Amino acid sequence: MSTEQSIALEKTALGSIVLGAIADDFTGATDLANNLVRGGMRCLQVIGVPQETIDLQDVDAVVIALKSRSCPVDEAITDSLTALEWLRGQGARQLFFKYCSTFDSTDKGNIGPVADALLDRLDASQTVMVPAFPVNGRTVYQGHLFVGDRLLNDSGMQYHPLSPMQDADLVRVLSRQTTHPVGLLSHSVLSQGASAAFDHLSALAEQGTRHVICDTLDEQDLDILAEATVLMPLVTGGSGLGQALPAQYRAQGWLKPITEPGRLNPASGSMLVLSGSCSTATLAQVADFLARHPNSGFALDPLSLAESDRQLEQALVFARQRLSEQTPVLIYASADQEKVSAAQQALGVARAGALVEEALSQLAVTLVNEGVGQLLVAGGETSGAVVSALGISTLRIGEQIDPGVPWTQAPLEGREAPLSLALKSGNFGGVDFFTRAFEVLA
Repeated sequence: MSTEQSIALEKTALGSIVLGAIADDFTGATDLANNLVRGGMRCLQVIGVPQETIDLQDVDAVVIALKSRSCPVDEAITDSLTALEWLRGQGARQLFFKYCSTFDSTDKGNIGPVADALLDRLDASQTVMVPAFPVNGRTVYQGHLFVGDRLLNDSGMQYHPLSPMQDADLVRVLSRQTTHPVGLLSHSVLSQGASAAFDHLSALAEQGTRHVICDTLDEQDLDILAEATVLMPLVTGGSGLGQALPAQYRAQGWLKPITEPGRLNPASGSMLVLSGSCSTATLAQVADFLARHPNSGFALDPLSLAESDRQLEQALVFARQRLSEQTPVLIYASADQEKVSAAQQALGVARAGALVEEALSQLAVTLVNEGVGQLLVAGGETSGAVVSALGISTLRIGEQIDPGVPWTQAPLEGREAPLSLALKSGNFGGVDFFTRAFEVLA
């Protein structure tokens, strides 16, 4: 390499980011960003592909949050490729396609088609699929995804309203989404260390195997996978791998040790929880909150929302009365499977979901404008709708509440203090999450 080329490369790398990530929903983006911060990276989450210049001088990783998990395949590919090009323009050394640790998808995608499109654009021959997040009970063995001690298709995910997961064999699931060969990096190979894992991946690549499902049982397995894949142009998976990668970036000399990468400004304002998730974990969190705060919860019903704006107005009155008391308030559309199915049968799946998202988004905008400064949102689709309605474009990632869920802060026009915001994936968080989150922030 000539001296001129070396100088050009140094100039290009100045202020560039180490990792650029593309997440297929908003809570998934926050989940990954949380683990990158825990690994020692200063992380910024952006909502959609930025349309203006962003100062990245004190940022090591950028996570672009898309709503591409359940949209049409062509739209997911277009949005993901646009995000990829922006991240490459910021000098990202490695790219990360983030999806849910329960591999939420259908036989048409969108995981396989998006991964294929990203590989094509990068002119890369192979990537890994590492959905596992062991600390949250998501593990993979012999290519089968487990949630706790249950196979994926027996974990409650088989009832997901948008992407019911009825097959735990991820090699088989992904093979229905791509025309390219799908292989397995088994635990028997992984247990031999990073060199063995790297050699196995290389052998599969020589055979033309483009996608490799990776067994993962614990944090040590994630560390091995991170070491084996740090030089891959593209890795894919859940947020577990995100916590293991920063150590490898430091080993490569790409990342310096960072003090307090998740430091945020002090929180202020009243406390609100908006929940649209109907996952098993969120239902338990709603029940726990109502038991602790019996007069601080208001339930929304899609059927009532479809009839008129009356219930939305009632929810606003309810929240205003109780937010003035400076106690957390919960407004929720979370309901058991029987009620969800009844609403979907009467209104259609899309309309039932849209009514809830619109109602919770309107509540968020109104109540934040009136003084809510600490907002917790449960559910990926709900989080996306709320963040979009609030006009949030960037989130600075703070400290963790529970695995996969940090507090973040977002600047809002007309507000002196940033909004403290937590976006929780439906199945994440302990049973007391809705109460304890605000204690952590305090």
